[in-house]
Amino acid sequence: MRIAAKYSFNNGLEVVTKNYSHLLKEIETSISNIDASQSRTKISKEKTMTGKTLYSPVNLNNSFKEELLPLGWKNLKVDCDYSNAYYSSDYNLRSNIKGAYRDMDFVKERLGVEVQFGKYSFMVYNVCAKMTIFHNLDLIDCGIEIVPVKALSAEMSTGVSYFEQFVWDLENRGVSNIDIPVLIIGIDA
Repeated sequence: MRIAAKYSFNNGLEVVTKNYSHLLKEIETSISNIDASQSRTKISKEKTMTGKTLYSPVNLNNSFKEELLPLGWKNLKVDCDYSNAYYSSDYNLRSNIKGAYRDMDFVKERLGVEVQFGKYSFMVYNVCAKMTIFHNLDLIDCGIEIVPVKALSAEMSTGVSYFEQFVWDLENRGVSNIDIPVLIIGIDA
């Protein structure tokens, strides 16, 4: 795979380059080591592309794990203890919510990385909510979000979001005082 584009959200490129250049190099090398053709295994059942062989998000995610986990990157899970204090007093709470958690794909030296080949809402959630939560929990200082560019998403199932769409929305949303620096990396096969 290759890096096709980078976008600096809230000075993400500058912060990552200054404080985590060695980790950015690991990410960049890992991306270039992934042979995307090995992940072109999903046979589409969608009406608009029945029978077409597409890139499998599951296989691509596994390729990132194979590259990054041996380098000391870790998946980080945080248990969620949900309160029942907000239910009305006459509501019969039928079950407790146990086992809930949030996780970040990869964390190393307080740099969080998410690899996203899913729907648009997950990209926005990762950068505008999850990374902020992990920062507020004092687990990361900044992040990297790896997403496909339009050309790659066109070779995946319909509905997979892409770099160009994501950047447009972030630019038009603007930066909030709770946002952390995030480098958005657009990749292609």
